Amino acid sequence: MQIQTSPLILTFGVADPVGAVGIQADLAACAAMGCHGLSVITGLLISDTARIEDIQLIDADWVADQARLILEDMPVAAFKVGTVGSIESISVIAEIVSDYPDIPLILDPFLTGLPEQAIDADDTVTAMRELLIPQTTLLLLSAVELTRLAETWREPSADDTLMADAMHLIAAGCEYVFVTGTPGDVHEVANCLFNESGLVRQDKWQRLPGTFTGAGGTLSATAAAMLANGLDVPEAVFEAQEFVIAAIAHAQRLGMGKLIPDRYFWARETDEDH
Repeated sequence: MQIQTSPLILTFGVADPVGAVGIQADLAACAAMGCHGLSVITGLLISDTARIEDIQLIDADWVADQARLILEDMPVAAFKVGTVGSIESISVIAEIVSDYPDIPLILDPFLTGLPEQAIDADDTVTAMRELLIPQTTLLLLSAVELTRLAETWREPSADDTLMADAMHLIAAGCEYVFVTGTPGDVHEVANCLFNESGLVRQDKWQRLPGTFTGAGGTLSATAAAMLANGLDVPEAVFEAQEFVIAAIAHAQRLGMGKLIPDRYFWARETDEDH
């Protein structure tokens, strides 16, 4: 009997005890999209629903060993790279994914979510720009994160540099750059997708009340799953946004801090909801 397998997604990221971000969130989003998530742990978070207090990084050799063993055993349909944390781990991940140039790489570096003292932030951002971004199919950044990344190649500026910064990354080899939270109406969330031709699409969504954690990681993991299922990038990005908006609309308050997107909201819908 031949067994039909779900698309396999290999995600590199941190383990979050809350399950709001990192590996646990990626696996939930992949499962919701009909994919099977494989995980390589890059670090351990000390966190709750209110904040990330610290991160314990995993040795880069352990990161490499986890990934190589998986890749020798199973065919992967997409890579998703989240929080890495160290230059050494960025280097080994970049080397690993370079051996699989035909597999899409979705990069969501989660630059603003970590405590500054936990990592050598400037050097890590520079290493990511030089080693991972040139191999990336889809880079997801908030507008704040894009500005922070851009300051590794230009002086800080008060001008609107969104388009120029995105095109700089595309010129460096990144195929698509998706920027969330771009300037716009205060009651809306505006997201922009760029490729070598410029602005590919802009989507606007009604801003939902509340403070959330995990929305960005859910977005990138869902986009990775959509690409693994055969969608092209613009369509995958749109479908991922729709899913995240619904997950946020059904968000749960698990603790005393921020709300957590419910990636399994569809499994709890009643007949009346349908």
